[in-house]
Amino acid sequence: MKGFVFRPKLISTLKNYSKETFMADLMAGLIVGIVALPLAIAFAIASGVSPEKGIITAIIAGFIISLLGGSKVQIGGPTGAFIVIVYGIIQQYGEKGLIVATIMAGVMLILLGVFKLGTIIKFIPYPIIVGFTSGIAVTIFTTQITDIFGLSFGEETVPGDFLGKWALYFRHFDTINWWNTIISIFSILIIAFSGRIVKKIPGSLIAIILVTVVVYLLKTYAGIDCIDTIGDRFTIKSELPDMEVPVINWEMINGLLPAAITIAVLGAIESLLSATVADGMIGDKHDSNTELIAQGAANMITPLFGGIPATGAIARTMTNINNGGKTPVAGIIHAVVLLLILLLLMPLAQYIPMACLAGVLVIVSYNMSEWRTFKALLKNPKSDVAVLLITFFLTVIFDLTIAIEIGLIIACLLFMRRVAETTEISVIKDEIDPSSETDIAIGKDENITIPEGVEVYEINGPYFFGIANKFEEQMILMRDKPNVRIIRMRKVPFIDSTGIHNLTTLCRTSQKEKITIVLSGVNRKVHDTLEKAGFYDLIGKENICPNINVALERAKEIIRE
Repeated sequence: MKGFVFRPKLISTLKNYSKETFMADLMAGLIVGIVALPLAIAFAIASGVSPEKGIITAIIAGFIISLLGGSKVQIGGPTGAFIVIVYGIIQQYGEKGLIVATIMAGVMLILLGVFKLGTIIKFIPYPIIVGFTSGIAVTIFTTQITDIFGLSFGEETVPGDFLGKWALYFRHFDTINWWNTIISIFSILIIAFSGRIVKKIPGSLIAIILVTVVVYLLKTYAGIDCIDTIGDRFTIKSELPDMEVPVINWEMINGLLPAAITIAVLGAIESLLSATVADGMIGDKHDSNTELIAQGAANMITPLFGGIPATGAIARTMTNINNGGKTPVAGIIHAVVLLLILLLLMPLAQYIPMACLAGVLVIVSYNMSEWRTFKALLKNPKSDVAVLLITFFLTVIFDLTIAIEIGLIIACLLFMRRVAETTEISVIKDEIDPSSETDIAIGKDENITIPEGVEVYEINGPYFFGIANKFEEQMILMRDKPNVRIIRMRKVPFIDSTGIHNLTTLCRTSQKEKITIVLSGVNRKVHDTLEKAGFYDLIGKENICPNINVALERAKEIIRE
């Protein structure tokens, strides 16, 4: 087995780097930096932290992911997928708890990469990914209702759960602020339709600039001051904070472990999914393990400066590709652009209306919902639909951690059930047709007769705990006691410990009934597994036969004895 090799794409791409490539990366980096600005602010506020922390995350994490990552064009930063989990952690453990959970997730991501487990993420069933992604989209939309309609709750606090939020909204819907609603709808329309007119500038940025100017004029000249802005709720700092190492204790680690696992799983899935999509666009192949290490490093370092969890962002990565980004240099430039904006222009962000950011997040949640894919999956087998709906509703009603855990458990159980269903145990009576067999000795062209007092069973498929009892049930159905039972295992690719235990029990029970067990056609892998388990001491090596011909001859010898 080859050892792990850390191969950042930046190193290989710089070998033949040219001025033309740099200019392409420069333009792409500038545009992606501008695209990332409103999203970083919106994601931060929706997550329950101050606006500049979203930009700090995009700067530091974006720089590290591009510097160390395994993809040429991946752009990292805060994403909508983390909003729900980050908000929940802050509500329960505060921002210090978020820092610890993010660092823990970073360590997990690095370990996944070091132990070359990047490909394991590919085995997470698609219905689970769509289920929790769509659930997150619904949850994000739910959190924006307050700012979309400008609702006022008096002294009541907004509940953390989905049903509690909607109950509160309906109770206070008579406090609606129509100016906020108009601003939100106006913002949504600009984002939705501006792309048809202006291709290069993102709709979210156009909406924020136009709506901020309109709201500023309304406040200044029309006396309309009922529209909340970022400055009304947050104090914005236009500087990089000092590094702060949190105090970590075992109790905190134990309490935050489920949340950290969720952050790590989400980060791994989203980053590798984004990198895979990017590969298809540029005709390249990313290094998934290197990418996971970069994601882990970003999530270990960024929270030390007050940042939130980060991962590969599909929308920004696609923007990078579509605007000519060629190498990780574009991602580094995007981080530099955001740094300059933070240091020089961040005070202007205080004038951005909250209703406008809510409009931006409504579009984000719509794009995340994948409702067409969700609808299409409802036509799939019932087991897939069950996983999809359970993951979706658990994400919405409870939380993402529970949804992922239970979704994976259900998916694994359904997978084992499917594998078990593909394994068949059949009884061969009277004769064996050589034309349909593969382990019959060469030269046999007549049907092989099964001697009296001999039963032949065939297992077709893996012999594991999911089907171990099937064989026993088949024995009971036969209700007879032959002298010899031949078990053909030529189509058994592997056997697990439960299968060995079941087979051992069967042999011991048969010995008590004076029935001899003979195995036929055991492949090398299964043979070695049985030998290591000491199974052959139980039935004897002479009763392990290479094919059915030898097994039948051995059965005749046993009967004659």
